[in-house]
Amino acid sequence: MTYQTTKLRKVVIIGTGFVGTSYAYALLNQGVVNELVLIDLNEKKAEGEARDLNHGMPFGNPMRIKAGSYQDCHNADLVVITAGANQKPGETRLDLVEKNARIFKGIVTSVMDTNFKGIFVIATNPVDILTQITREISGLPKERVIGSGTILDTARFRYLLGEHFQVDARNIHAYIMGEHGDSELPIWSHVQIGGVPLSQYAGIDDLYNHHEMAELFENVRDAAYHIIERKGATYYGIGLGLVRLTRAILNNENAVLTVSAYVDGQYGLEDIYLGVPAILNENGIREVMELQLNDKETEQLHHSSKVLREMLDVGLNAIKR
Repeated sequence: MTYQTTKLRKVVIIGTGFVGTSYAYALLNQGVVNELVLIDLNEKKAEGEARDLNHGMPFGNPMRIKAGSYQDCHNADLVVITAGANQKPGETRLDLVEKNARIFKGIVTSVMDTNFKGIFVIATNPVDILTQITREISGLPKERVIGSGTILDTARFRYLLGEHFQVDARNIHAYIMGEHGDSELPIWSHVQIGGVPLSQYAGIDDLYNHHEMAELFENVRDAAYHIIERKGATYYGIGLGLVRLTRAILNNENAVLTVSAYVDGQYGLEDIYLGVPAILNENGIREVMELQLNDKETEQLHHSSKVLREMLDVGLNAIKR
């Protein structure tokens, strides 16, 4: 089932903090959209960011950028939500669930009141839970509510593997699945370098218990904590990841990306959003890819789902109050 796209290549960003503005800046540089609208509770901040971006237009790509209001969402192809409370040092993404669930109730309701018919993309943490909450509030079909999921974790994984083996990260195929957070898992059984399985390429019989590979994955999983400790927040990587996701949708690419998608039957899981490889096109998520996982990976993925399920109940209760 397809829906009628606006064909405007119009994106609305809700939230002009570090992530929202990094995403906007990357969109300007890469020329993905025709129209970009910035919305923030602090209207002056949104206006200032729009002016600053517009002044770089002669060096970027032609597009229209402005500060706006929720009414601008009515004919948008994508509404990308980056607003919400930030993760503080020592705080996990799941610690944010209750306060950001309440914030999202107001945001999503305001967007849907404009008769929005496009696609939601969620980047605010905890992203898997807030993506599912967005679907609950909006009532939109599952394929039109997408979270950034483990798209950044997967990029970090590929980058660190590339650094370790001295191979261009673009020639490394690998996935991080599950929660965008502490219970995420590496899918070692599907890591390939130039089409060659990693176990064969590196001559490692047991990737799961190999010291260097275990340390590499820990650096992927804990990357946000390391960056937050040093500079207070992460935003460049996810900003670029959101542009990649946007391009896949607006260009109808049918690209495979590890986003937070609704899983209902795949991997033996039901009624949960979490990071999985999925095919994306102009209608959103075309399908969830079901990789053949080994027993260890299946167990870890089910554990990650359980962690999210417990915190989802907290978020759903928060929006009912």
